[in-house]
Amino acid sequence: MTINAKINDKAAFLVELQQAGIFRIQNLPQEAMEPALSIGCPNILFPYAREAVSDAVLKAGFPPLMLQPVNFEVLYMQQQQAQQASGQPN
Repeated sequence: MTINAKINDKAAFLVELQQAGIFRIQNLPQEAMEPALSIGCPNILFPYAREAVSDAVLKAGFPPLMLQPVNFEVLYMQQQQAQQASGQPN
């Protein structure tokens, strides 16, 4: 994730964050794997990313920055609808 903050069209700060998770998923039907990876895993990781960004910005002496929550289920559904509309396989 990359966050560019500007004040009057001038760069105030840039935060770049890379984050990963290791998940052990068992006894899940194959058709449920993609939604689990696209919705469940990001829902677990994103709060930590939000906190890391907030902490970095505060420690750098800038006003607090709190990223808005993301609804990964809605994003997944929109992606699925776009794929269906374009005729791409899931």
